[in-house]
Amino acid sequence: MKYFPHEYQKYATACIISHPISAIFLDCGLGKSVITLTAIKALFESETICKVLVIAPLRVARDTWPEEIKKWDHLSSLEYRVAVGTEAERKAAIRDNAPVTIINRENVDWLINKSGLPFDFDMVVIDELSSFKSYGSKRFKALLKVRPFIKRIVGLTGTPSSNGLMDLWAEFRILDFGKRLGRYISRYRLSYFQPDRRNAQIVFSYSLLPGAEDAIYEKISDITISMKSVDYLDMPECIMNVKSVYMTDAEKSVYDDLRKDMVIKMKDKEIDAANAAVLSGKLQQMANGAIYDDENTTHIIHDRKLDALEDIIEAANGKPILVAYWFKHDLTRITERLHKIGVDFQNISSPQSIRNWNEGKISVGLIHPASAGHGLNLQSGGNTLVWFGMTWSLELYQQTNARLWRQGQKSETVVITHIITAGTIDEDILKALDGKEKTQNALIDAVKANLKEE
Repeated sequence: MKYFPHEYQKYATACIISHPISAIFLDCGLGKSVITLTAIKALFESETICKVLVIAPLRVARDTWPEEIKKWDHLSSLEYRVAVGTEAERKAAIRDNAPVTIINRENVDWLINKSGLPFDFDMVVIDELSSFKSYGSKRFKALLKVRPFIKRIVGLTGTPSSNGLMDLWAEFRILDFGKRLGRYISRYRLSYFQPDRRNAQIVFSYSLLPGAEDAIYEKISDITISMKSVDYLDMPECIMNVKSVYMTDAEKSVYDDLRKDMVIKMKDKEIDAANAAVLSGKLQQMANGAIYDDENTTHIIHDRKLDALEDIIEAANGKPILVAYWFKHDLTRITERLHKIGVDFQNISSPQSIRNWNEGKISVGLIHPASAGHGLNLQSGGNTLVWFGMTWSLELYQQTNARLWRQGQKSETVVITHIITAGTIDEDILKALDGKEKTQNALIDAVKANLKEE
């Protein structure tokens, strides 16, 4: 296919070529892969670089990047190898010394610290830079170790600060050695944040100091461009719905007992939520209608969300629906209900199931945000997404929504429905996602590329 880049794509490609360090925050559907590959090709042709390592989520590394190279005529001469699979397969791919090597992010530590192979890449592309936001992770420490030997680096993401601006420190520490936001997280916190919730010396969260947000944006603006798809593409309208369901008094009483006492008893099985994180998970499970005990046995609380999902499917009258679930018992209960009502469905987890969905062969597609959040193009199969179980992660939430709400969507509207159990943690998650999205949008707006200035 011949590549006719939009002006914003030319701008982003030029930015990567002209900046040895670049942070490219592109919203879903703006073509970050072809933009970056076009820049890589130009850098090879100018003999600026010799070898490139692309780091991406597994499915994206295995499928999306190779498909992009094959798709575009101008990239057909670009040789690459995909270093995924067994250790022997990964080593064989790397030893081929192709100009471009693509590896999944889970194997970064293996490549640098365990493979025994030389790290001789002079350019690194991090697809989903946000996956390096944890400075204590092995992948972060491993890449930081070899960062002095990397001449050019590109960080790509659509969600740079999914959990607030604290995330940015580690991402830019990898990119620029800490030049802009500091070499140490403690100094970054001291400069831009203040303790928010705390218990004596233990700080649970931080809030921004007055003026800190603008100061952070200014610090990173010289190497950062950011674009939102709604600004540059003819995107379909996205309609957000909330379908509330209500537990009976007895069901709500069980939920409230756990929330207040952090422990309930069901059929002589004690379920203990030892801390707030565990409690959150337990409350999410109950809001969805079931809960695990310590022996991983599922206990049913209610079927309100299943009933609501059945109503949505019936109202769709055969129109394909994508359903996002979170817990394994969600998947089990949903599939049991779909079998009962005689609806054709598939779990979208394999290349064949993706093709089946996009070819309109599936009435209901089931996806888990953690495995389907990045890199999947599902817009050809339908325009309706239902959140059966919510996630706290803004990144996974936005990326999952973008499987349908993206360039190439044939429908004029995309409908995203959240099944929310009233009076439960579901409502808190929606509010939190909205709050995080405001921070995210502020960042994107602050560093948004102004094409007219170039």
